[in-house]
Amino acid sequence: MSTIILGIESSCDDTSAAVIKDGVLLSSVIASQAVHEAYGGVVPELASRAHQQNIVPVVHEALKRAGVAKEDLSAIAFTRGPGLMGSLLVGVSFAKGLARSLDIPMVEVNHLQGHVLAHFIQEPDGENLQPKYPFICLLVSGGNSQIIRVNAYNDMEVLGQTIDDAAGEAIDKCSKVMGLGYPGGPIIDKLARQGNPEAFKFSKPHIPGYDYSFSGLKTSFLYSLRDWMKEDPDFVEHHKTDLAASLEKTIVDILMDKLRKVVKDTGIKEVAVAGGVSANNGLRNAFREHAKKYGWNIFIPKFGYTTDNAAMIAITGYYKFLDKDFCTIDKPAYSRVTIK
Repeated sequence: MSTIILGIESSCDDTSAAVIKDGVLLSSVIASQAVHEAYGGVVPELASRAHQQNIVPVVHEALKRAGVAKEDLSAIAFTRGPGLMGSLLVGVSFAKGLARSLDIPMVEVNHLQGHVLAHFIQEPDGENLQPKYPFICLLVSGGNSQIIRVNAYNDMEVLGQTIDDAAGEAIDKCSKVMGLGYPGGPIIDKLARQGNPEAFKFSKPHIPGYDYSFSGLKTSFLYSLRDWMKEDPDFVEHHKTDLAASLEKTIVDILMDKLRKVVKDTGIKEVAVAGGVSANNGLRNAFREHAKKYGWNIFIPKFGYTTDNAAMIAITGYYKFLDKDFCTIDKPAYSRVTIK
């Protein structure tokens, strides 16, 4: 008998649903929220209201595209956290109600664990190349920067993480100050491809061990930009491609320096990248360069699996379902827990 999992993701500003059958992705639907662009960041109240409007049609469309009736579902996997509490509550409440009405199990998923396991999403007629355990995963998103040793789908150890801002936060804040818009990641990435990464030099942190820090870089960038704009109010317009390229290079260098140290110290050369920032062209190129230079076996997700999506929730739920790792209906959403 086939195992069919409906995944639901609503941790931030994207409402997503996906259906996986025996580990193979049948459908993935995402409804994004453009309303936040005008505010330069995600507005939690607006996000939760949009989730309420989107979740029913998104789930309906995911089932329709998969050719699956809700009565065929084996279980419902949902993001329990971390994320924005209001947004999470919409997805968690919907999953609980649907699972109870169908009398099927619920499977809770840690959003960050889902990002790591996005590498195990299988597509019909796809190559389905997957990292072998153990592997090292660099998880970089808007709110998290972590280096994780993955021993099994349910055995992950954080070796290093940011002690302040995450890489994605630094990019978004610098983009906002430059007046380039939100979200900053895609904007900086596009401009960086046209600029000179050696044009400007920004300070890099000296943090012991495998931990990261991006607060100092962000502050250095902001103060430097302020001084340059005093002399030339149109400085950003004249140098935005070089600024973007130099900022991107600095962040990628910081990320790769610590990752390179972890790989050397552990001897594990199966290396993956995950999270929203893994869509960055500079970071992807750095992974390819390291693979050639150091003999790493690298895994870079498809662009569709870098940002928040329910496919990664569904595949995580699939593995947990096979282990009968179910969730009781009294489990609440949580906002701040990370992989430990």
